[in-house]
Order: sequence, then C-alpha cells, then structure tokens
Amino acid sequence: MSTYAATLNQSCHCITVDGDKLRARLETGSATAGVYAAILRDQPHLFAGVPVFLARDDLARMQAVVTAIDAVLATDGFRAWALALAAPIARVDHGPRGVFLGVDFHLGPDGPQLIEINTNAGGGLLNAALARAQQACCAEVELAVAGALCADPEAAFVEMFRAEWRRQRGDAPLARVAIVDDDPPRQYLYPEFRLFQELFRAAGLEAVIVDPGQLAHGGGALSAAGARIDLVYNRLTDFMLGGAPCAALAAAYAAGDVVVTPNPHAYALYADKRHLAVLSDPARLRAWGVDAASVALLAASVPATRLVTPQDADALWAARKQHFFKPVDGYGGRAAYRGDKLTRGVWQQILAGRYVAQRLVPPSQRTILLDGVERPLKLDLRCYVYAGSVQLVAARLYQGQTTNFRTPGGGFAPVFTAATTRSG
Repeated sequence: MSTYAATLNQSCHCITVDGDKLRARLETGSATAGVYAAILRDQPHLFAGVPVFLARDDLARMQAVVTAIDAVLATDGFRAWALALAAPIARVDHGPRGVFLGVDFHLGPDGPQLIEINTNAGGGLLNAALARAQQACCAEVELAVAGALCADPEAAFVEMFRAEWRRQRGDAPLARVAIVDDDPPRQYLYPEFRLFQELFRAAGLEAVIVDPGQLAHGGGALSAAGARIDLVYNRLTDFMLGGAPCAALAAAYAAGDVVVTPNPHAYALYADKRHLAVLSDPARLRAWGVDAASVALLAASVPATRLVTPQDADALWAARKQHFFKPVDGYGGRAAYRGDKLTRGVWQQILAGRYVAQRLVPPSQRTILLDGVERPLKLDLRCYVYAGSVQLVAARLYQGQTTNFRTPGGGFAPVFTAATTRSG
C-alpha cells in the first residue's frame, strides 16, 4: 500500500456517507420503497461511514491478477483438473461466464494478496449506490481521490446479464428474470434483491424474487407461479444445486431450459478453494503452459496454499499460527479459522473435513471515528469481476477472525483510489 493511501486510511475522516444521497440511490422505484429505512432498522452495520483508500497501482495489480487467473483457467490442464474435482452437473457448460465474480484481497506489505474467489459475490449493487453517496468536506479532497468503479455501474450490470443471456440464447428476446435464494426475505442481503428487481424492471424486464422450491420444470421450461422464467440470477449457496429444494432448477439448468448465472460450471472453475493451491504453485502452472509473466505475478500475489491431509497433520499443527484454514466449499467466512485461534477439538474437525491451509496474510486497517473515538478496523477488498474485467472495487470493514456485518462502524465501504501510486 502506498504511504499516502495508508496515511489516509489511518487518519482521514473528512469523507462520510450522505444519508439523503444514499436513500435517493437506493429508493428508485416501487420495488425499493422504504429500503433505506429497513436497512437502518434490520442491518445497522451493513454500511460503514467512511471510504477506504487504495493506491492506483494496487488497483492495477488486482486487475492484473484477475487477468492472470483467467490465463490459468484457459489452459486445458487446469480445466481438466478442476472439472475432475467437480460434481457431474458442474461439467455442463451452456456458455454463461457467471455474473458478479468476487475476487477478494488483503493488502500486504508487498501489495494485494489474493485471499479467495467466490462466484456469487453479494453487494455489488449496494456498493455502487454507496460509492456515489459520499460527501467530502471540501473540493480539494474530492480532487485528490477517485472512485474505483466504472462510470455507470448499473448500466454495466444490466448489460452483463444481457451478455450472459446472449452467450446461451443468442438474439432471442430476454423477458423475465428470477432472483433466486433460499427464503429470500430472511436473507441478510434481501434489500439488494429488491434493488435488482427494480433495476431489471427499469431495463424493461419482468423480475421476481423467489425461493427455489417455488420453481417448477416441465415442457422444456422453468416457471414460477405458472409464468416462464428466462434467466435465473442465482444467489444460492447450494452451489451444485444438489438439495431437494433445487431439484427443478437443477433439472432445468442441466437440460439447458433456463439460463442460470452464476452456475455450477462457473463455481467449479473459479471458487473451489483447492484452486488456491494450484494458483500458488509455479511448477504446476508452468507444466500447464501458463505464460511466465502470469506465473510470476501469481507467485507474488497468491499466498502459498496446500490441502490439509492426515499425512501433513503434525506439520500443519506445528505451523498453524502461520496459516488460515478454509473449507474447500466454504463461503462468507463460515467454518474458517485463523490458526492461532485453533483448539484441538476444532483441529480434529478440520482433519475430518475438506480444508485448505493458506499462508496467513493479516488484513490491513482503516481507522474510523466511533462516538468521537478513533478505532482501527480490519479491511479486505473485493473486486466485482465480469469477463475478466474489474467493474467495481469495494471494501469490508470488520473486527473478528473473518469478515462480518456485526461490527459497529463496519460494513461495506466504498474504495477511493488515491492520486499517488505505491512509490508516492
């Protein structure tokens, strides 16, 4: 991180959230009426009150890492390896790339370090609204920083879904979208589902929010309440669609009767945590024919990761304080542990499960003012990616072992790029 960006993260409190601007960004139509008040009531730690600052060359390096990952995924060797690990449904490829790929980083002393990749990264639309609802104390501050997002993220997001549709359906008309998750009103990011419903409607598309159990498959189509669904925006964490509530969706996806994004195929290529082990293995990457520049960049940007096996148990336990342990199919920090916090009981659970051990890269910090007192919070950075391009960068501020939305003063934070670079 540049000295300038680090200094701003430690001491700058002169850019804050403008509540009126945020309400206007969130409440754009009938589907989103009252969303802001509901967030304040039910998700009080969803939005942090300050932005995070990032050197522009760190932003450029994160994009370069994304590009290098795609270079790996393009090799026959990686694809054969990844799909051999996957469930049969994940080997089905109808064309869509997967919307809202989340590529997460910590800022280490040597620059951004890849922590993990997720295929159903939430918060993109919320963060787009938040980034444009900031209020600087003066014009000089506004000139010193720039937002790390594309010029019109909402338009880019709509076009992303249309691109997914075209990759499977060509020029056929797209009419109806379903936003699908388990018991949607009970999901923490349900307000974002409503934002997407309004966004799709504003783009001329019908949009419904449904539980997968409300879907039916028959006659070559997926439907909800008797109406055909063309495209599913998939927010489920049943990544392989293997549970009973997902039976209709799984059958329709496998048959190609509906466009699903993100989907099991995208998960198999990107989000299995075992991929971190090969992305941090230069010898394996060279054997697959990955170009030397990509291999070197990944070696410098992906903390060394290894599978947890009984054969390595003693060595990993001895070195546990230098590692972070993650379940192979984990998400959202669930069942993930810092090695220095492990008990023997949890260690036995890790050995009995499917885990990777990643070299620990402590998160950097953002200092906030809370009740007039400066408090340091941890931060991570999420790149929202589509088709190899970073559309938006956001941060999450938190306390604890993993990211969460329970920290006073924490939550999603917009990312501003400081005018200087790392050497600044």
